[in-house]
Amino acid sequence: MIRAVVFDVGECLVDETREYGTWADWLGVPRHTFVAMFGAVIAQGRDYRETFQEFQPGFDLYAERERRAAARQPEHFDESDLYADVRPSLTQLRADGLWLGIAGNQTVRAGRILRSLFADDVDLIGTSDDWGASKPDPEFFVRVADVVPHEPGEILYVGDRVDNDLRPAVAAGMQTALIRRGPWGTIQWNTAEARDLPTFRVESLAELPEAISKFNERGR
Repeated sequence: MIRAVVFDVGECLVDETREYGTWADWLGVPRHTFVAMFGAVIAQGRDYRETFQEFQPGFDLYAERERRAAARQPEHFDESDLYADVRPSLTQLRADGLWLGIAGNQTVRAGRILRSLFADDVDLIGTSDDWGASKPDPEFFVRVADVVPHEPGEILYVGDRVDNDLRPAVAAGMQTALIRRGPWGTIQWNTAEARDLPTFRVESLAELPEAISKFNERGR
């Protein structure tokens, strides 16, 4: 039985197109050039942070985030950046009696934004900065298991990445759903792991309520 659903943030709930565009602007490179390099780095199986190194060797993402904040250009997203299926899907899953959470690799600032957007929609919001552990570190999923009031096998973790989301969540004993959107979800979709690891493969969060219901019916 799946009794809890925990969502990743970037490219699961939040469309990060605008945010990555602001990084291109910060680096002083054309947005389409940044996007092309970003996709190439991901397709090669490299850490996405290496994208920044291609344009500015020695780039420190954490330090640059602080510089942006000091320059009054911190990371930002709002209601307009949410994918269109987010609100109705959360509403339906809540109506179905599922415990809901949001947990991703996010800063304290991003955590505050998430709480302003979703405080009434989910039972918990946790970030890597809150917990001192970032995906794919297994400790991140230990923290998820600790805060969700159900067994790991009853938790569905929903994300767009095989490497950061599916592998460590499966290793933690959780069910998983891979959503096909954003650079990782699109590029990794046809890999063997993307086909074999997840409990569900979905094109939209709107598919989850029915998929979970059918899964739970089979488990009864």
